[in-house]
Amino acid sequence: MRSKRPPHLVRAVDGVAEKLPFPDRHFDASMATFTVHQWQKLEAGLTEMRRVTKGPVVILTCDPAEVESFWLSAYAPEVLAREARRYPSMQSIKQILAGPVVITEVPIPFNCMDGFNEAYYGRPEKFLEEGARLACSAWSFVDQSIANSYVHDLSQELDNGLWDSKYGQLRLQHQFEGSLRLIVSQR
Repeated sequence: MRSKRPPHLVRAVDGVAEKLPFPDRHFDASMATFTVHQWQKLEAGLTEMRRVTKGPVVILTCDPAEVESFWLSAYAPEVLAREARRYPSMQSIKQILAGPVVITEVPIPFNCMDGFNEAYYGRPEKFLEEGARLACSAWSFVDQSIANSYVHDLSQELDNGLWDSKYGQLRLQHQFEGSLRLIVSQR
């Protein structure tokens, strides 16, 4: 309950991206991290971010055109197909934000602790853990029996060394450039 939030913590604010409870140009900058694909109305949310922000609007998201090129697509194609369909295109975000917009590929470090699929690019065993899979919402949109078959197939190829013969070099890479993008819109 928000009324019981300890006073030393930052005040919690109830709101949604599409209707932010702040006045125009209230913040120096704003950021949305792994969230735009979950908004009900992308245009309304980005317009609101721009409205309440004096300076840069920064968005960390994935490029749907690149999501399915990740090796996991060979094992869990429906998971990545659903993931790709959920993310808005880079072009649509850029058009809505208008003005100068820079889109940059973001390298993912080997020891990335976030729970998105590409965070485990060189640690495929993580996908055998239910908690790691559930950290990425796309897995929850696939029937459990299908997800289980994907995990079984990956497990088999990890056990027999086939995964390593195909993708093992990823275990040695300090970073991976996949679909992760940083979008910065200057005012």
